[in-house]
Amino acid sequence: MTAPARIGDVSFWYADIGLPQTRRPPLPGDTMADVCIIGAGYTGLWSAYYLKKADPGLKIVICEKNFAGFGASGRNGGWLTGGFAWNHDRYLATSDEAGVRAMVQAMNGTVDEIIRVADAEGIDADIRRTDELMVATTPAQLARCEAETAHRRHWGEDRVHMIGAGQTASRVNIPGVLGAMVVGGVARIQPAKLVRGLAQVVEAMGVTIHEETEVTGLAPGRVTTARGSVTAHTILRCTEGFTATLPGLRREWLPLNSAQIATEPLPPEVWAQIGWSGHEILGDFANAYCYCQRTREGRITVGARGVPYRFGSAIDNSGIPDPETIRRLTDILHRHFPAARPFRIDHAWCGVIGVPRDWCATAGIDPVTRIGWAGGYVGVGVSTSNLSGRTLADLTLDRQTNLTRLPWVNRRVRKWEPEPLRWLGVHGMYGLYGMADRREAARQGPPSRLAKFGNWLTGR
Repeated sequence: MTAPARIGDVSFWYADIGLPQTRRPPLPGDTMADVCIIGAGYTGLWSAYYLKKADPGLKIVICEKNFAGFGASGRNGGWLTGGFAWNHDRYLATSDEAGVRAMVQAMNGTVDEIIRVADAEGIDADIRRTDELMVATTPAQLARCEAETAHRRHWGEDRVHMIGAGQTASRVNIPGVLGAMVVGGVARIQPAKLVRGLAQVVEAMGVTIHEETEVTGLAPGRVTTARGSVTAHTILRCTEGFTATLPGLRREWLPLNSAQIATEPLPPEVWAQIGWSGHEILGDFANAYCYCQRTREGRITVGARGVPYRFGSAIDNSGIPDPETIRRLTDILHRHFPAARPFRIDHAWCGVIGVPRDWCATAGIDPVTRIGWAGGYVGVGVSTSNLSGRTLADLTLDRQTNLTRLPWVNRRVRKWEPEPLRWLGVHGMYGLYGMADRREAARQGPPSRLAKFGNWLTGR
């Protein structure tokens, strides 16, 4: 395998637009605010946006350890889906069917809402409306595809349907494809463009973003940093996969690694072989699934979990993935798109997503401490963060709305186990996924029970 031309440097998306050449000033010392937000990614910026829209007089300060969009917001796969990636029954346990269906519909609505705001605020994020195409290349994957389609339609997602092998191949020429689940009403984006544009919009609205301002302490009414402290009536923790880096929160949400590669731009004759003229966001129904997009300039990006977790909830170094992860991603690229085999990999990078112990996202605010939070998106943060921002704005303003009544609001889950148990559990789960995929491909039979055991191992 030829090494990628570029590794890390946060992400390919920043290679596309350029890393920030200057940083916003750090916190200059002690200050006061109505709302202090920790983290200048999608969640924090959407929260600030909707709060300012509702009450322009609010003084909002955002403390960001690196620069706005440094985390998953500037590294993700560019899937704007409005999808519901969690366990419906777990929300149902503390709600009712109507509440869970309302949450499904609220999630579905985030695609139009994000595009509406981007249009209204002049944010150019390479947004292209399209479909999501989740392909199956083995009988076991096809069984999961059919089951997932039926499950999502049961919960009110009429935009979801199945297509057969011929229809799938006419969209994208993946070897051995047997069928696919199609999800309508989604979009492809350039994620770094979206988060950087959103940061500029909220700044123009009067929100202060302090970059290079690492939070070292969090208590009711007070956020402590190495640069000074912020005294605020309400504090919103919007750190998602980086939550484990905050004092006392190492076991709150597990930072799960996800990595991607991007090819060089492919010539027209190669695209004629691959197809993919609809620019669908594309994944598969392998247990260790992948996620791909066809970019604005004709590259293929491929993402997957790779080596999924670093011991002790450690975070990567500025998006640098390990060689084994790059090899696995390249194998997926060449398996699904063999016509791309002769072309170089221009970039490889990684980041972390936040995973709660029950794999279900939450948003809320403690009415006593006035400390709020949102995250645990498990990989669908582009759209979920928008719903979080609107929900946190309503909660901060003590509004009783349809959003604040959704079943994920103020939902608490237990912490992850101490090490080495969580390292063993997560690596065991993904090891079983890999074994299950290999067995399913070799036997061309039904879904392997190994994957189900892997899910049980970590409560997925």
